[in-house]
Amino acid sequence: MIKLLNPFVIGHYESPEYFCDREEETALLRKHVVNGRHVTLISPRRLGKTGLIKHFFGQEDIQSDFYTFFVDIYATTSLAELVQLLGKEIFEKLKPLKTQWSERFMQVVKSLRAGVKVDAMSGEMTFDIGLGEIHSPETSIDEIFCYLEEADRHCIIAIDEFQQITGYDEKNVEALLRTKIQHCRNVTFIYTGSKSHMMTQMFNSSAKPFYMSAIGMSLHQIPRETYCDFACQLFENYGKQLDREVAEDVYDRYDGYTWYMQMMLNELFSLTPQGGVCHESLISEALHNIILSQNDFYMETMARLATKQKVLLKAMAREYHERRECIKGITSAAFIKKYHLPSSSSVQSALKGLTEKDIVTVQDGSYRLSDFFFMEWCAEN
Repeated sequence: MIKLLNPFVIGHYESPEYFCDREEETALLRKHVVNGRHVTLISPRRLGKTGLIKHFFGQEDIQSDFYTFFVDIYATTSLAELVQLLGKEIFEKLKPLKTQWSERFMQVVKSLRAGVKVDAMSGEMTFDIGLGEIHSPETSIDEIFCYLEEADRHCIIAIDEFQQITGYDEKNVEALLRTKIQHCRNVTFIYTGSKSHMMTQMFNSSAKPFYMSAIGMSLHQIPRETYCDFACQLFENYGKQLDREVAEDVYDRYDGYTWYMQMMLNELFSLTPQGGVCHESLISEALHNIILSQNDFYMETMARLATKQKVLLKAMAREYHERRECIKGITSAAFIKKYHLPSSSSVQSALKGLTEKDIVTVQDGSYRLSDFFFMEWCAEN
């Protein structure tokens, strides 16, 4: 194991030593996939879906028995973009293998040949296809799936933020993909999504093409005690000490959302001297540093919003900062009066816009800002 400079990894999966728990979820995912069951994995963003998938893909038996591919389509708006990402992922994963099957990629996936180029400096083949070079996304999907059917191992494809396909420019993308996928006997799919209502409708509504086509899984917070043990142990492994109260404060402050806890502990670790102890007094400094690093981005985000949305955001941030729990009754007379908001209909309209932009998250009828650090920034500004 390579010893990292900071053990609290952010934004990518490193190795099991830096990954907390998820033993039951990993075992359940393995059970479904090795038995050929497609899976839907639903949870809010920043709770650790991607980390779980990468951790599962990194298991010794999965690496030896399967080919694994992961694509994040959160920022895509068309089938062509999905094809671009999937083609690149497959090419990049197979390029180092130098097997007969991997070398057949360009023979089978003919429509993407224009994307394979030779680097003038290294002589290595690279995949760099522009969207304008994908003339028939449906043909490319057909070719990719035909290619995967020929693989000498079973393939697993994880598609992150799968609900995005419902908003693609092309019509009937759900029906198209479902038709292609149901004929792929050599591929098992993991569909992950953060918009629970959309994912549920896609897979549980009898009117939808993907109806009852996958086993459902939900991802929840890592237990508080488990994560705090993990955080304290990582500090100890690196010759530092983390007060248990600090670990518990961080967990509670971010409601067990993995990415935010990792970000805060990464900064706390950097502020703690070698051989020193991370006390509660460092939390405010760490939070200040994180928010300061995002200040320009948050200012730009706020500048793009309508006035009524800005006012509502600040009210929500202050309310959450005061109560430390998701907010109910945002359109109630009491909440409107407390923060001098306009009418209930105006608040409802602003809330709808903020939710559609993913700036506000709704859970069981309660609301909060999706980004905990942005919420702190709004409360302070």
